[in-house]
Amino acid sequence: MRFPRSSGILVHPTSLPGPFGSGDFGEGAYHFIDWLVQSGQTLWQMLPLGPVGMGNSPYMGLSAFAGYPLLIDLRELVVRGWLQEQDVEHPPAFPTRHIDYEAVTPYRMERLRRASNAFFAKPAKEDAAAFTAFCTEQRAWLDDYALFMTLMEKNNGKEWCDWHPDLVHRKPAAMRKANEELSDEVNYWKFIQWCFARQWKALKKYANDKGVKIVGDIPIFIAYQSADVWANPELFYLKETDLRPSVVAGVPPDYFSATGQRWGNPLYRWDVMHAQKYSWWIARIKRTLDVVDIARIDHFRGFAEYWEIPGTEKTAVKGKWIDGPKEQLFLAIQKELGELPIIAEDLGLMTPAVHALRDQFAFPGMRILQFAFAGDAKNSFLPHQYEPNTVVYTGTHDNDTTMGWFATATDHERVFAQKYFGTDGHEIHWDMMRAASVSVADMAVYPLQDVLGLGTEHRMNFPGKALGNWAWRYEWSQVEYWHASRLYEMTALADRCSAAKLELPVYPTGKTTP
Repeated sequence: MRFPRSSGILVHPTSLPGPFGSGDFGEGAYHFIDWLVQSGQTLWQMLPLGPVGMGNSPYMGLSAFAGYPLLIDLRELVVRGWLQEQDVEHPPAFPTRHIDYEAVTPYRMERLRRASNAFFAKPAKEDAAAFTAFCTEQRAWLDDYALFMTLMEKNNGKEWCDWHPDLVHRKPAAMRKANEELSDEVNYWKFIQWCFARQWKALKKYANDKGVKIVGDIPIFIAYQSADVWANPELFYLKETDLRPSVVAGVPPDYFSATGQRWGNPLYRWDVMHAQKYSWWIARIKRTLDVVDIARIDHFRGFAEYWEIPGTEKTAVKGKWIDGPKEQLFLAIQKELGELPIIAEDLGLMTPAVHALRDQFAFPGMRILQFAFAGDAKNSFLPHQYEPNTVVYTGTHDNDTTMGWFATATDHERVFAQKYFGTDGHEIHWDMMRAASVSVADMAVYPLQDVLGLGTEHRMNFPGKALGNWAWRYEWSQVEYWHASRLYEMTALADRCSAAKLELPVYPTGKTTP
């Protein structure tokens, strides 16, 4: 699917400014949308919005369908009357430029519990009806998710395969008993999801009404410790003995890692999914496209072929390539949902089969400018090599910031980049953003860190590093007026937004150049 010529900013909502330790759907998000409009940007790209799992990673989520509780705006709950002003008026002195998850999570979750208690104690008729309607509409995933979260807390965070055997195997009598005895807690988790959905719907409408589209993210694989695997074990390769993964996902050894990457996600039983007409994936894509306007699918190669690692292996060395579902999956999804607004993350070592699958459905691929300068002028990441149906990034959440990259790049990369852009490298971040903007790529996206010219210490994720990721935040004091005006001018000159506010000098001849 071709997208209009446009550009935007990559920043996750948790990185937004706000008083409660992490960004959310509150005032900071609305202000950011206004800033996007002022800057001429029509895309807001973010990471997966689901509840995070191991290492606070949105790519190891506890559900492929639910929303992240920490994104809920607590002040809106005060307006609703479910929190009191004193509940939020004196928050702890949380860091403003990173998230202290150990402090923020209990603070926010405790206030969500207060709000839930207040709501169920005396719900207004209209609110009660809206809550009931939401639970009915989302029952296909919500019931399992709410019970899963309840049981996970009751079992002190243990993996679901270590719960009581009757709950592990989802015996009907045990499931009914758990839902009855733990109904208050189950409703608490449903209330959280309702609040998330209400607030996100309002925020997305605000963005869409101002011409901003939301670009979301779908990790191809899901976490073992998730409501989805517990609720649908037949869809995954799990051992019959203990229901742990028999094989797991990853990528083989390459230039970056001698042992490859062992991600640990359970692998799909594509034969079973095919027999079920890919109903789980259709539901997942539909849910995602109900939440966002455009979806980026992470590790697109895995649909053509994926690296299968025995579950007993500690590294990714002893794996093998296995054929994925290829076009069968997307034909089934397209049949149900129509043309798909999807971006294919096709980075790394791709094969002709991957490119053919991407092109069959006209999914735009990705190009990362930081990858463009290790070789020569034939490098496919250089702007003169692009085709229009492409999304170009200076970097992504997995890359260093552009300033950080340039500071640690090889001599060859630095000299090549300087000669290519005709620059001394002093503003390499603007040089690269400008190159992306004027390229033929339909969409250009810049991490907010690059707009602000920030260094390595501000990157979002270090792949392969287990702890300390996903915590970056910024303050509005870091954003100068000229950031928006310069970004707008660059965008308008590249025909990625309206030039109505563009100020160019007019000379006596009537031309806009000397």
